[in-house]
Formats: sequence, structure tokens, C-alpha cells
Amino acid sequence: MDVTTSGTPYTLAPGEGRAVWFLDTLVTVKVDAAHTAGAYAVVEFLLPPSFNPPPHIHHRDDEAFYILEGELSGFCGEQTWRGGPGGFVFLPRGLPHTFRVEGDAPARLLTVGNGSGFERFVAEAGVPAEAPTLPPPAGPDAIGRMLATAPKYAIEILPPPA
Repeated sequence: MDVTTSGTPYTLAPGEGRAVWFLDTLVTVKVDAAHTAGAYAVVEFLLPPSFNPPPHIHHRDDEAFYILEGELSGFCGEQTWRGGPGGFVFLPRGLPHTFRVEGDAPARLLTVGNGSGFERFVAEAGVPAEAPTLPPPAGPDAIGRMLATAPKYAIEILPPPA
């Protein structure tokens, strides 16, 4: 289901929404900023074990995770965190952050971003998912698309910590 028409109510069943393979993850857009007049977007992530995006800063958008399955650990600014099912993490704009999927099971989480852009960044830097599953391993072109697209959405990709 395309979820981009502003002002039209809809419901989605589990697994429904616009699906994108982004890096090594499956991202399913549940509602995008176009539908909410730019107020927020909600996306569901399915993340493979050990997934660890590069540290980065969102300069325009706050980000929040509600963990549905799996275990995550990460940092935001100077604070470290760890969470499992039912855990909630708020990551304010302007602070460097990242996370890692712990253990050998995938993680699934809902991400809410205020403002408008993260779901568009993922769609532009990723590729339409061919199936509602984790993608095959991402190659260097996926990293290149992410690095090229991030500045357009005020996302700064940082080098890994020393």
C-alpha cells in the first residue's frame, strides 16, 4: 500500500507499508511525513544480528525507537543505553548516536521521526524491497548511496569511534 496521500485515513496489516532495503535492513514505512503534513513519520525496521549503522547526527529531526523484538545497545551524545522488547529510546537531534543489534537474533523496532525526511532519506538511499525479508548483504554501492544522500536530509555520517 502506498502511504503518501495526506489526510486520508487507512489501516495496515502486519507487514504492510512501503518496503525498502536500506543497507542490510528491511524498512517498512507505516506513515510518512507527506501524510502527516510534515509532523512525523513512523517506520518499522527489521535488523539483522550485529547490525551497526555508522555513527551519525540528524541535524533536523529527533528520532525515537520502540523496540518490538531483539536487543539493542548504543550511545547518544555521552549517554550509553541498552534495551529489549518494550524498551524505548529517544535520540534528540544534533547529538551523535548509533546502536548495535546484540546477540544472534534479528531485532525489530518502530522508529518515529519528527519533522520530515528520514523515511525519504531511506527510500532514496535504499532500493525497493523485492520481498518482505532481510535483503542480501549490501555492497559498497549501498554505502555510497547513503553517503551521497545523507547531506540532502541534514544527516551527517561520522567516522567510527577510535
